[in-house]
Amino acid sequence: MTSTPSKPKNASQGAATPNAPALWQQLDAVAKALHGILGGQSSKTVLAQVPQRLRPGVQALLFQVLRNLGRAQALQKQLVSRAPAPKVSALLSTALALAWDEAHAPYPPFTLVNQAVEAAKNGAARAQSGFINGCLRRFLRERDELVSVTESDPVAVWNHPGWWIARLKKDHPQDWQAILAANNDQPPMTLRVNTQKCTPAQYQSALVAMNLNAKAVAESGLQLEHAAPVHELPHFEEGWASVQDGAAQAAAPLLLDGMVLPEGRPLRVLDACAAPGGKTAHLLEHAAPGSIEVTALEIDPERARRIGETLARLGLQAKVVVADASKPQDWFESECGGLPFDAILLDAPCTASGIVRRQPDVRWLRRESDVAQLATIQSKLLDTLWPLLQPGGRMVYCTCSVFKSEGDVQMQAFLMRNTTVTSLPAPGHLLPGNSAKDGSVSDNPLGDHDGFFYALLEKSR
Repeated sequence: MTSTPSKPKNASQGAATPNAPALWQQLDAVAKALHGILGGQSSKTVLAQVPQRLRPGVQALLFQVLRNLGRAQALQKQLVSRAPAPKVSALLSTALALAWDEAHAPYPPFTLVNQAVEAAKNGAARAQSGFINGCLRRFLRERDELVSVTESDPVAVWNHPGWWIARLKKDHPQDWQAILAANNDQPPMTLRVNTQKCTPAQYQSALVAMNLNAKAVAESGLQLEHAAPVHELPHFEEGWASVQDGAAQAAAPLLLDGMVLPEGRPLRVLDACAAPGGKTAHLLEHAAPGSIEVTALEIDPERARRIGETLARLGLQAKVVVADASKPQDWFESECGGLPFDAILLDAPCTASGIVRRQPDVRWLRRESDVAQLATIQSKLLDTLWPLLQPGGRMVYCTCSVFKSEGDVQMQAFLMRNTTVTSLPAPGHLLPGNSAKDGSVSDNPLGDHDGFFYALLEKSR
């Protein structure tokens, strides 16, 4: 887990405490990471390139920058008449994103400016250090006026691309502002207790004994009051618990609850697009031992390896198959004996628009055209996997998206073109954040959760 960088005792100098890197070094690394993200790389990829000793602080600062990038870019446009070189722009954006709002700045703004200039002098923007110094000094002098001007820019106010904001306004006219605000918050850390090892109440007591307070969410979840490194959680390596958002914990119960077990054999379950294995594991934890057989399908070999690691830690077993779910001719007969499944969990590839608070780079990496392209993939997966389902069987279709073209619209189109489908009660679109603080919304048991879509389908006998 990441932590917010603490302010040094002598923040005005930006001095490093013993064994801690100097702030300018962290800002230089953040700017390089931001440059990579704006060039199309994921935050996971760019952070892997950061030296280990810098990585925790750099990740915390980078995520704060990404949550304020729209504002920073709007401020930069007021400070420069022509767009600077990308690496110079990335350093300017880093400093502006962290310093524009003094109440939430990790360090005093003048410290951030001083250290950003130091980063310029010692990094790739050395030749432009004077230019960066002039821009940021002007920002300090005119900050209130400059920020006031950006209040008329929706991208600056909401820190999302304009097309994203417009889509949310159309899809969720009553809730778009709440969704965007939630996306800019830090998410809670939620655990899923492995009920084959202990009860949620027992694990909650173990957490309290370690001064970690948590409240019960979902059927077997605990939401921590404060995030903690997983290695500090009781019996984590022994598989007593996993990190999983409350909304993601809805998949296994939705699919399995109420299903009648076949006579004389376990329930055959397919988890399509299964990496990194959290939902695969939850299916096995939720069912009685030996009552289900799970095939976990994943197209990427490296991500498939992570499924195996997840299951090994939890002491669970599933058949992990590296294959493309949309091409059953490559795996259905050879790996599954051509036997139809009793239940299918299709956690389809999507824009990840519901988990932006966990992955703040997503909003800046996605393009508007991605939505339609991913919706096409989702449609193909639905049509391809449905014939592999036993009559009377069930499918859960879910995406970690709040865009209706990946949820409601996708599902209505599938129901229209398929006469063997019955839609059963399901959550539909879950919006990110604690959407029921007053207890009036039905998804409140999931706690402060990510954005998701769920549909439950049954096949005619």
